[in-house]
Amino acid sequence: MKRSSHFSAATAALAAALLLAACGETAKLPPEAGIGPTPQLPAPNKTLIPTVRVAPAIGWGDAAGPTAPSGFVVTALARGLDHPRWVYTLPNGDVLAVESNNPPKPEGAKTGGGGPVGWIKSRAFGMFQKRAGAGVPSPNRITLLRDADGDGTAEVRQVFMQNLSSPFGVALVGNELFIANADALVKVPYAEGQTTITATPTKVTDLPAGINHHWTKNVITNRDGSKLYVTVGSNSNVGENGLAAEEGRAAIWEVDVKSGAKRLFAGGLRNPNGLGWEPDTQVLWTVVNERDEIGSDLVPDYLTSVKEGAFYGWPWSYYGGHVDARVEPQRPDLVAKAVVPDYALGSHVAPLGLAFSHPRGMPPEFASGVFIGEHGSWNRRPLSGYKVVFVPFIGGRPSGPPVDFLTGFLSADEKAQGRPVGVALDKSGALLVADDVGNAVWRVARARAR
Repeated sequence: MKRSSHFSAATAALAAALLLAACGETAKLPPEAGIGPTPQLPAPNKTLIPTVRVAPAIGWGDAAGPTAPSGFVVTALARGLDHPRWVYTLPNGDVLAVESNNPPKPEGAKTGGGGPVGWIKSRAFGMFQKRAGAGVPSPNRITLLRDADGDGTAEVRQVFMQNLSSPFGVALVGNELFIANADALVKVPYAEGQTTITATPTKVTDLPAGINHHWTKNVITNRDGSKLYVTVGSNSNVGENGLAAEEGRAAIWEVDVKSGAKRLFAGGLRNPNGLGWEPDTQVLWTVVNERDEIGSDLVPDYLTSVKEGAFYGWPWSYYGGHVDARVEPQRPDLVAKAVVPDYALGSHVAPLGLAFSHPRGMPPEFASGVFIGEHGSWNRRPLSGYKVVFVPFIGGRPSGPPVDFLTGFLSADEKAQGRPVGVALDKSGALLVADDVGNAVWRVARARAR
């Protein structure tokens, strides 16, 4: 059924008015107030239409790139990729760049809730995604990059796998490569040094799909290769598509490698992405994108250890017992047992990538801690994120404020030359960063002594 032109014009006018109104809300707290083990959490500032501030995507010039601290050299391992979202280093040093974007939504799917305001939100978010460089079709492939001479630039660039379904995370277990598609965990046989895989993937287990408000699924293996841990983000901001649509979502799942059987490992995590084992304690850590639409100062995204069987609050609460009144019906029983995250990273920074450091490739000040790729805000004024930060660790815990490690993704006039997503260490211990707006994989290595 077609909407009348009168309705369309009225809706467009309402959308314009609401969006203009939303532009007035701004952060009242300094950025550091939302960072650390005990962030400030002011009262929610809920507006009819969420605050919107998007950095328009412009990309880099042919020779331009981000900036690292003194003593490091930044090179493009590869440019001209197609929306690279994730990077993974194979044991022989080859790097897999996962080129992907969100899958098509099922017919009739709504992402902003019901009613005219929900329809406006859905349309507006589609517009903003395009403006931010996220509106391109998914390439659905993985490209292999090989830097045989170690100069920081790949001499070999080869389509490794294609015809996937919005792939994201990758994990190698023995001679099997596992890929987390948007709708399923799959695997293919792999032999070291192989540059192309043509085998048809075998499904290991289905993963929650549908609307896919958060479509990215990451995967990591445990030390002995017997289990896989898979992240699944929520199907909404705070349950506005109905809680039935959230079945199995906002969670980390544990999957048995041999049988494919899975169980819920931790829940209440709105949109977990990066995963890593802290090297001293072998505890699993993740970064999580928290909820939107209650102001520029809420809610801080976070870095946290993942406790088996724990519940982290989404959608009913955030940071332990801070109740979100928008969610109905309320669940005080679940709020009462919500775990407080370990470390806030700031509001709306959108942390996606996570990689623990290693002394073999990093100087002492960056040798113990975690690198985090912050994709950048859309629901905050002023902008936040759009950089890679380093959180130092001592004794298996965060020990100080985040340090800017790779910056310059925003131009002087706040346009996005790039947006960091996945991060990983290469075989030498240098940092690799997938940049889905700059369409590059960056390598950040210690400068060689002369």
